[in-house]
Amino acid sequence: MDNRSDIWRGIDVIKPRFIDLADRVWAMPEVCYTEARSAAEHLTELRHQGFRITENVADIPTALMGEWGEGGPVIAFLGEYDALPGLSQEAGVAEHRPIEAGGHGHGCGHNLLGSAALLAATAVKDWLAASKIPGRVRYYGCPAEEGGAAKTFMVRSGAFDDADIAITWHPNSFWEVAVTPSLANTRADFIFTGRASHAAVSPHLGRSALDAVELMNVGVNYMREHMPSEARVHYALLDTGGIAPNVVQAHARVRYSIRDRDLPGMNALVGRVHKIAQGAALMTETSVEMRIISAVSNVLDNTPLEQTLHRIMTDLGPPHFDEADKEFATKIRATLTDKDIASVYHSIGMDPTDRPLADFIVPLDAKRNPQIGSTDVGDVSWVVPTVQVHAPTVAIGTPFHTWQIVAQGKSPHAHKAMVQAAKAMAALGVQALGEPELIAAAKADLKKRTARTPYVCPLPDNVAPPLDMSLG
Repeated sequence: MDNRSDIWRGIDVIKPRFIDLADRVWAMPEVCYTEARSAAEHLTELRHQGFRITENVADIPTALMGEWGEGGPVIAFLGEYDALPGLSQEAGVAEHRPIEAGGHGHGCGHNLLGSAALLAATAVKDWLAASKIPGRVRYYGCPAEEGGAAKTFMVRSGAFDDADIAITWHPNSFWEVAVTPSLANTRADFIFTGRASHAAVSPHLGRSALDAVELMNVGVNYMREHMPSEARVHYALLDTGGIAPNVVQAHARVRYSIRDRDLPGMNALVGRVHKIAQGAALMTETSVEMRIISAVSNVLDNTPLEQTLHRIMTDLGPPHFDEADKEFATKIRATLTDKDIASVYHSIGMDPTDRPLADFIVPLDAKRNPQIGSTDVGDVSWVVPTVQVHAPTVAIGTPFHTWQIVAQGKSPHAHKAMVQAAKAMAALGVQALGEPELIAAAKADLKKRTARTPYVCPLPDNVAPPLDMSLG
């Protein structure tokens, strides 16, 4: 039985509440593990919709779960609501105009992400209530995707152990099933300790922690020639030991993000970076401590879910954008470079067009040239069959983590795309509830993919959620 039309009509009835939720979260941008107000907004809506609430998931104050239904399969929807630092921006204008100097902003569209996932979960809940069949729907409110690896901690805590499939989405330039690979990623601080002294009177008595950081960075740069081409290593200086050049710096800290295409490769690369840090400490007669802050796995594909979702998205079609939507998107595109636009088309194997917004579906078998990042959805995908929607919330070519994304975060075209994403996700959830063979096929696919390399959480057992990311 095809229940999709009923689901989609139901979403159109209730969508205003969730568009309002997305806009409220946009207006209160909170970064990694500080999303108290955003999480509270989602909790309020879950309670309004009658979900059973679990708070403080994995000992994370801003992680939550809402469940509805009894017995049967468990369909999980993953939402996010964290923002990014330094991206404050007015909505609806095609020029850089911060609301607050140095303030935060939703530069990855997570205000939309969480709201659409909750909209999809609510639609499935309403369908279960009307159908009176066994089954449970869950909404997972997941903070700190931007570097905090909250879902990894949630997976480690067992929060997903009894879920049957997981469905999520992400804002994007295109309407497509997300089949782009991701990189496993570890964030680690390297904390060097030396000995202070007067840099002119007694430099020979000092041991510079800052020198050690600089030597470590040089060593890592030499390593780049000798690591896999897919791997990425980046760093940020957190503590340079002070502002006085006439004092030998006794302390310094550098944070590294170390990525590779899978967990074994990433772990090996982390080991190599650690050795370089130890070498830098040896050369400077300082000591070094490596402290893991967060870690995520690469995303595992799931062919049965991807094929089913693609059929749903083809039948549903992309969002319908009107001339006003296209006009604003065109203004945003005027702030982008030709390379920005060509790059995203290259990622799906297409030549650039003049379309301001995507009004087509990307074929599942497109000859992609992926732009690869990292996400903590990866860890969920190792323990639960997982699939993701990409929906065109932005003008084609808009780089993420930019003011242009924030400027479009409350736009009508973003709202239309988030609702369309919710319709695709909800339709897949309902289909899975009615087709046990789809869930079985998805689980068999996951089992096959993990047969040789079972999931091992990339987080050491003693690492707790970094609730203060500034200090780790």
